[in-house]
Amino acid sequence: MLSNKLSRSLVFSSVLGLMLAGCSSQSDEEQVSKTQIEYLYDQAQESMANGNLNLAQEQLSSLNKRYPFGPFAHQIQLDLIYLHYKLDNTDEALAAIDRFISLNPNHKDVDYALYMRGLVNQRAEHNAIHNLAGVDRSDRDSSMAQAAFKDFAELVRKYPKSEYAADAKKRLIALKSRLAKKELAIAQYYMERQAYLAAANRGRYVLEHFSDTPEVENALAIMVESYDQLELPELREDAMKVLRANFPENQLVSAR
Repeated sequence: MLSNKLSRSLVFSSVLGLMLAGCSSQSDEEQVSKTQIEYLYDQAQESMANGNLNLAQEQLSSLNKRYPFGPFAHQIQLDLIYLHYKLDNTDEALAAIDRFISLNPNHKDVDYALYMRGLVNQRAEHNAIHNLAGVDRSDRDSSMAQAAFKDFAELVRKYPKSEYAADAKKRLIALKSRLAKKELAIAQYYMERQAYLAAANRGRYVLEHFSDTPEVENALAIMVESYDQLELPELREDAMKVLRANFPENQLVSAR
């Protein structure tokens, strides 16, 4: 009887010893893994600091694939977003941002991700200008500018106390002007084709949505001329009153 109890005790001790050894081994492996990730992450940071952004991107992408749930996972993903932005990898940056926000909607750095999405869209819009000769291309596609405007507006609305909110507000002003110019370019297109009602509607749209931009003056002038051509004196006079009150030096006001 005693020998049976002793035998069971020895077996239990052996199993417990193996379990403890396994736990110890697992803990050691986790520690080694964390140390290795930290070392590789530091290497990527050094590459970034030295201006070798392509290498840093390769290093962080490799880390992100090997350790998608590692101790530096979120920071690696945010760093990759920044690198995609700096390297003008628009599609990759937007995909990474949307993935980060979708998987981490309550993360403390969601405001940064939103801010970066605005920057990425704004830069993409800027890169599409191709105005090396100083040509104003207000008629170009404005979809990226609209997307950037939406991103910055969402940031300011959801995170008004974010450290990025102030800069987002400044960028919203510039984007409003850009979008207003696009509307005026379309209005001018209609004017040249004698589609005066469509031109007047574009001018009114600028007044309603971009009233705090310099483009309002031209919008009012287009409305005055369009209503004049359409023989709508009351609407023409209403537009002229606003133009006269706010822009007394305008050519249409002084010519009257």
